Amino acid sequence: MEAHPDQFEESQPWTIEDASALYMVDRWGGGYFDINANGDLTVSPQKEAGAAVPIVDVLQEAHALDLKAPLLIRFQDLLRHRVETLNNAFNQAIADHKYTGSYRGVFPIKVNQLREVVEEILDAGKPFNYGVEVGSKPEMFAGLAIHTDPDSLIVCNGYKDTTFIRMAMLGRKLGKKVIVIAEKLSEIRAITRVAAEMNVEPWIGMRVRLLSKGAGKWATSGGEHAKFGLSTAEILEAIQILREAKMENSFKLLHFHIGSQIPDILTIKRAVREAAMYYAKLYKMGHQLEYLDVGGGLAIDYDGSRSTFHSSMNYTVEEYASDVVYNIMDVCEDEKVPHPNIVSESGRAIVAHHSVLVVQAFGAIEKTPLEPLAIHAADHKLVRELLDIDQRLTPENLNEAWHDLVQIKEQAQTKFEVGVLPLDVKARLESLYWQTAEKIEGIVKTMDPEEVPEDLRDLDNELADQHICNFSVFQSLLDHWALGQLFPIMPIHRLNEKPQFESTLVDITCDSDGKVQKYIDRKDTRDTLPLHEIRNEPYYLGIFLTGAYQDIMGDIHNLFGRVNEVHVFLDPDEDSGFYIEEEIPGNSIGEVLAMTQYDWRDMEKRMKSQIDAAIKADVLKPTEGMRLLQDYERGLKDQTYLSFE
Repeated sequence: MEAHPDQFEESQPWTIEDASALYMVDRWGGGYFDINANGDLTVSPQKEAGAAVPIVDVLQEAHALDLKAPLLIRFQDLLRHRVETLNNAFNQAIADHKYTGSYRGVFPIKVNQLREVVEEILDAGKPFNYGVEVGSKPEMFAGLAIHTDPDSLIVCNGYKDTTFIRMAMLGRKLGKKVIVIAEKLSEIRAITRVAAEMNVEPWIGMRVRLLSKGAGKWATSGGEHAKFGLSTAEILEAIQILREAKMENSFKLLHFHIGSQIPDILTIKRAVREAAMYYAKLYKMGHQLEYLDVGGGLAIDYDGSRSTFHSSMNYTVEEYASDVVYNIMDVCEDEKVPHPNIVSESGRAIVAHHSVLVVQAFGAIEKTPLEPLAIHAADHKLVRELLDIDQRLTPENLNEAWHDLVQIKEQAQTKFEVGVLPLDVKARLESLYWQTAEKIEGIVKTMDPEEVPEDLRDLDNELADQHICNFSVFQSLLDHWALGQLFPIMPIHRLNEKPQFESTLVDITCDSDGKVQKYIDRKDTRDTLPLHEIRNEPYYLGIFLTGAYQDIMGDIHNLFGRVNEVHVFLDPDEDSGFYIEEEIPGNSIGEVLAMTQYDWRDMEKRMKSQIDAAIKADVLKPTEGMRLLQDYERGLKDQTYLSFE
């Protein structure tokens, strides 16, 4: 692979501080990620209160358990830290503003339904009476079973049928604080009917459809055209239905949600004030609501820009909590009504940081040859013209040289298509084209950006190499493929070495969309990622902040299944400072095939029949045939991703 020596400043020796700045670790890492003196990326799940664990050490320990990359690593202590951070922020804001209500957060399990994740969150949340939010029947069943704290909430969102409502009422029978949020009027009628049949007092919430809405990729969650929620008139009609059912006192909570990943705190402030006014007016009508649920939306700074860009946020968790508390209080005091208990449904902010996907880059697709090809005077006319362009390159004639280069490339292709250009000449022309283009790029990088001709401003992307990585974008980074969501990506080792290349990542699926097309940058986005040369040893990259949504939304495109997974806990008594508490092997080939109605027993039977026929026809020897059948049967138990020795 051809190095780009002018890619990074050569005047000073490369340091880990340079690597941290290049990959913006200190900006998106939230204090959890850093680089140690060996050039390895570390995770500090408890920040300064605990150990810093090199990710490569976890990878090596997982390898000893026969769990290879792609590997999903969950740092369970980091989950706990996020739960504590959010709850402490709200409790501190309540104390600072002398707010008279309390905070009762819930974790929306749709963001990550894995049992070990939800259990860890609830265990960490016990001192805060931290509950769960469910949005479907399966989540309702899981939430009931996993919820054990009678003082924490179960908030039920989403569209509901009779079974969903009956399960919520079962929770009420058990003394749980289950609040069923009505998304439409028919649900109010269904809740009152089922509650009467089961002889239980329901706790009911109503989702108000605010005019305020978020911005960016999830803005349609809010606003007057939102999928969920009741209009002002429908809320008043719902109250009348409750009154007729003699369940008016069951109206406990007012809810709103204006979208996920809200980057601008001003959007949140406006929505909170609008919802607080609804609460105040309803309270003054005689409805003594206990809770105001501000929904989700607390963002994550994926790109480190600390801005209102859709992958960032211009506020902190502490500022978010303070603004929510203050604005509710301000409206309530103006309207002279009691302060409600505050509920929030932050999921992304709780789980995104705790999960790291490690992938191996095992090959590269490069445009420039490993060694410059020798040029001879007797070569083809187009070859000599390319060589002449290469020799005459100066900053003053770059634009002209580039245009000539492109013209020769097009001429060569035309000649090849009509059959007058031999393959060896075409190969030499292609190699020279990329070598000369690379020289032009090198000169461009020394120029004032304002003086670079427009045609040459995107040359670095044109010349970018590709690193082939053993994973599937569709399984592990679905939000990137579907929505263009940005994730921090960087090497997890060799960070004390200067990266030599601008590259892009491609996966192993047979799909042109199977690639990472955008990377984080302090300003907007970048199209390439600085990476190192792949040597005769594994080269590993980490994809970060993947703990929200990516695990459950994976797509088995090309039948690439779930990756290997380990759960890590800190332990000062261990030499490494940590231990792997849980191992979850990825899907085997047989398991993934079963998802598409292939039965492994039937497949083995069919293959045996074919091999038996080949033996009878004397195409295979019996011993060889049985060995091949064993290979097939053993292969069905192998994992779906590539295996490397």
